[in-house]
Amino acid sequence: MFQTFEQARRFVDERGIQMVDLKFSDLWGRWHHLTIPSSQFVPELMEEGVGFDGSSVGLKSVKAGDMVMVPDLSTGVIDPFWDMPTLSFICTTLEADTHDVFPNDPRNIAMRAEAYMRETGIADESRWGPEFEFYVFDNVSYESGVNRAGYRVDCGEADWHSAEGGHGHYIPLHGGYHAIPPKDQLYNLRAAMSIHLEAMGVPVKYHHHEVGGPGQAEIETPMMKLVQAGDAAMTVKYVTKMTAHKIGKTVTFMPKPLYGEAGSGMHFHQHLYKKGRNLFYDPKGYGCMSQTALYYIGGLLSHGAALLGITNPSTNSYRRLIPGFEAPINAFFSLGNRSAAVRIPKYATQPDAARMEFRPPDATCNMYLALAAQLLAGLDGIRRKIDPTKAGFGPIDENIFSWSEAQRATIKAFPTSLDEALAALETDQEFLLAGGVFSKEMIRQWIDHKRDFESLQVRNRPHPYEMNLYFDV
Repeated sequence: MFQTFEQARRFVDERGIQMVDLKFSDLWGRWHHLTIPSSQFVPELMEEGVGFDGSSVGLKSVKAGDMVMVPDLSTGVIDPFWDMPTLSFICTTLEADTHDVFPNDPRNIAMRAEAYMRETGIADESRWGPEFEFYVFDNVSYESGVNRAGYRVDCGEADWHSAEGGHGHYIPLHGGYHAIPPKDQLYNLRAAMSIHLEAMGVPVKYHHHEVGGPGQAEIETPMMKLVQAGDAAMTVKYVTKMTAHKIGKTVTFMPKPLYGEAGSGMHFHQHLYKKGRNLFYDPKGYGCMSQTALYYIGGLLSHGAALLGITNPSTNSYRRLIPGFEAPINAFFSLGNRSAAVRIPKYATQPDAARMEFRPPDATCNMYLALAAQLLAGLDGIRRKIDPTKAGFGPIDENIFSWSEAQRATIKAFPTSLDEALAALETDQEFLLAGGVFSKEMIRQWIDHKRDFESLQVRNRPHPYEMNLYFDV
């Protein structure tokens, strides 16, 4: 929005801005913020920054946690959810003593991934189009204690309300895809979300009800550059949650909040450009994909298991990656097949539109790290000329769930748990270290945290369904 501090300061004065909000991402993918009165928005801020404790958000160790944040002026937008006029910025984080850019900040890692791509000479631009799937519920409750564990969610659209009497226009399980009002009760909410997003500089391609009957929605944005896509993703999560919160509803991006219902993914459409030309396009290729695109696909699928340790980094991720829900659980590519890990859209056949999408990821990922990791995997495929067909990744244009078990066993399977994905990341991470984009220290920290504070914590607790299975043994 701004190129210079003087432009931003003039905007603050002319618009009567009272608060300036500074947002930054922790290592795990959640936004945090700190707010200053507009009187403190002075030129020295761009040099000195605002101090904060990086150890509290996974960025630094306790013994050396001091950091500073400096607003990225280009990200300035009006935050519509505050009672007083507020200008919001996404920040760059720096070392407190030297003011050097902090290398393990997720957004800085995404920037380095783009810089490395340009250094290779393969491409000068990558473009991304994440799909944002989420559930809207009317209320949620959950607890996990020594003697109690459970959760409950509710949604007015769900057909479990049909016996109570009412309007009768409920959405059955798996019946929500492009549902129309009055079954679709969330159209005004999605429209309000879209209006907020566009006002905050995030273009919206479309929104609709997704296949999940009780409250699943999707908002999709056009293709954009990598860091811009990461910023947009963080903004989408913030705006959807805040818009719902304003009317007493709640949004979750959990991959699998409901048993037996469709999960929420985060499909990443992607392609590379050089000098304005789409490197993935070849009208004579399979699905209009060029050899460069196929090598890129080969890289994604070759490193797929390790990638899931970053793109699907929650125990809940693997509740979604199960057969029967169009979930991509096998490493193969295809033209239009939604059970494939890499799908080439049949409708994207024009020179600027030809692309592929990586379908396993979900929104529990850190958006910046997920984008960077996928780009590095694809670039590694191009550099090493990994042909996906020769590597055994297809293409497969059949419904593999109609195959026999012996046939399906010929396809490489993705990890079925967070532990498996983290183990794969431990043994396959060289592609992430290329160009100094990721560091071994940061990957080690990521794996240890995910294993010790998430995977083991879930494994060590009795599951409510175990009471059904074993209490009377």
